[in-house]
Amino acid sequence: MNTLAFRLFLAVLLAVLCAAALIALSGHNPLEAFAAIASGAAGSPHALGVSLNKTTPYLLAGSGVALCFRAGIINIGAEGQIAIGGLGAATAALVWPVESPVVAIGVALLAAALAGAAWAGLAAAIHLGRHVHEVLVTLLLNFIAMLLVQQALAGALGAPGAGFLQSPLLPRAAWLAHPFAELGAHPGILVGVAASGGLSLLLWRSRFGFALRVAGASRQAAAYAGLSLPALTWGAMLLAGALAGLAGGIEVLGIHRRLIEGFSLGFGFKAVAVALLGALEPLAVVPAALFVGMLEAGSLSMQRQVGVPSSLVAVIEGLTMLFALAAMARR
Repeated sequence: MNTLAFRLFLAVLLAVLCAAALIALSGHNPLEAFAAIASGAAGSPHALGVSLNKTTPYLLAGSGVALCFRAGIINIGAEGQIAIGGLGAATAALVWPVESPVVAIGVALLAAALAGAAWAGLAAAIHLGRHVHEVLVTLLLNFIAMLLVQQALAGALGAPGAGFLQSPLLPRAAWLAHPFAELGAHPGILVGVAASGGLSLLLWRSRFGFALRVAGASRQAAAYAGLSLPALTWGAMLLAGALAGLAGGIEVLGIHRRLIEGFSLGFGFKAVAVALLGALEPLAVVPAALFVGMLEAGSLSMQRQVGVPSSLVAVIEGLTMLFALAAMARR
């Protein structure tokens, strides 16, 4: 594990060096660009809060994806599960408004997790029942989820007279508070860290986690040992879907405070990169998600201060994923 961690560190370093070369070729100073990213990501309490908020969906969804990959299940459906989770949270908050924040937030987040789990369960049912590869099923369900959110916002859930597809503002009781006033961060990051720690314990300290690891190492060996591969698939997919749905609910309640078309775009696919960068270890997903979240939070600062396009961050993320895959392939 130490060797793999070192290789992943080298992967990040190589990606950063390649990005520095691209910045230099464009006529800008790489050191100034990276300093601007650091300043935009953690240069002030508010900037750090923005970074933590951006980290949360990658952390929750990435932890679930890592669990699935550990079991040999290629779940590419976090994007759709996040979208459906946001839809579930917004629907619960608007249809059943209550005055108690504890009840309102709890019900909305529970609805988000259940909706995400149900969407992942649908993918598992198609995969197991019709023998369609999980990559194809989860990938295509992402687009269906986006269309469902769009149709809901174009119909009963949409705000009348809005310039674009969005729901009305959610009741104030359902807003996820920002207890850290200076940071302006919601407590979703704490939920994400707790979820990663819980998944790590599940993976390494439980019979179910042992079964998942055996199935991921060799499905033939797992079947020979009498393990139920369908049951393991259901368990991993439902857990991952619930975490992705929870990420969508937190994003809706804590950031937008309404459901907006396309709010989840990019979260699920980057969660795959985060899971791989974390070597498919839920606890290691925490720094990986923080790395991606801080990169994105600081990208606009780099563009404003240095003139380097913020899209360079996508290049860094892509290069990091490629080098990380190369490091894991040599494991």
